Amino acid sequence: MTTRATASSLNLPIAEIVLAGPRGFCAGVERAIDIVELALDVCGPPVYVRKEIVHNPHVVETLRTKGAIFVDELDQAPDDATVIFSAHGIAPAVRDEAQRRGLRVIDATCPLVTKVHLEAIRYAREHYTIVLIGHEDHDEVIGTLGEAPDRIVVIDSAAEVEKLEVNDPEKIAYLTQTTLSVDDTRDVIAALRRKFPKIVGPSRDDICYATQNRQAAVKTVSTDVDVLLVIGAKNSSNANRLVEVAVNHGTRAYLINDVRDIRPEWLESARRVGVTAGASTPEVLVSETIEWLRHDSVAVREIRVVEEDVRFGLPQELERMARDRGVTVPSRNVMRQSI
Repeated sequence: MTTRATASSLNLPIAEIVLAGPRGFCAGVERAIDIVELALDVCGPPVYVRKEIVHNPHVVETLRTKGAIFVDELDQAPDDATVIFSAHGIAPAVRDEAQRRGLRVIDATCPLVTKVHLEAIRYAREHYTIVLIGHEDHDEVIGTLGEAPDRIVVIDSAAEVEKLEVNDPEKIAYLTQTTLSVDDTRDVIAALRRKFPKIVGPSRDDICYATQNRQAAVKTVSTDVDVLLVIGAKNSSNANRLVEVAVNHGTRAYLINDVRDIRPEWLESARRVGVTAGASTPEVLVSETIEWLRHDSVAVREIRVVEEDVRFGLPQELERMARDRGVTVPSRNVMRQSI
């Protein structure tokens, strides 16, 4: 995949490419993609996936060519289908519908999203009003909201806290979408604590390790580059937050789906160009971006703020299907390279 011209042919002044690390796929995304591929091996195509398995069109298209069929709702899948729920999680009503229809279900919800769902269930059972910090139109928030719609209020900014009213200020809790800006979320939580001193929250931060690590890497790289290219889909929350983090640190930053989105005028005065990728972005898109930017005299340097070694196991229902059909389950100790 190439553009009509490269940085070299356009005589752009790039002297160094600075890569942010970590970047790209997180453990939840790795797991979700593995689930679809193994389900195709075990069950045979087609396998139906409700919503995008992860928010990246390149990943979705690759899986589609292997036999995955992506649908918006369960009524688009036939009654005898195998259906996979995306990494972003689902509302209980979706699970109930699948059970009523007798669909074979494999749940690819990221375990860190499942953690937020379980927290919502617990707080709801204890009769708390739950403030869910997140974007109300995001698949993850829609799924979490479905756990206790009568008890959850969604907000996405500190400004909304001032207008927030609850029945009992003594019984209020907060949760967060896993892919938010760490800094913005901290401000919202601080505002909530000022207004509701009795508010409680999860014992461990809901924002996932990968989101935090990628934002920390962007903060470090942003001080060292003239412009930052963030590779990710427009509907990827964590990729959009990486752009915001860089801009808030005074660095020009642009979200690109792939190299075809690069506009040469962004780079006309840039000697150091930073590159990173959202947690749903395959590394091959990073490699293509580097090749577009570099020429013989361009140095490539990586700045890593932390090493990641998180792995998540496969769903028990998929492992059981694989055993029953004699399909070998791939090792969880090796990072994927196929997409």
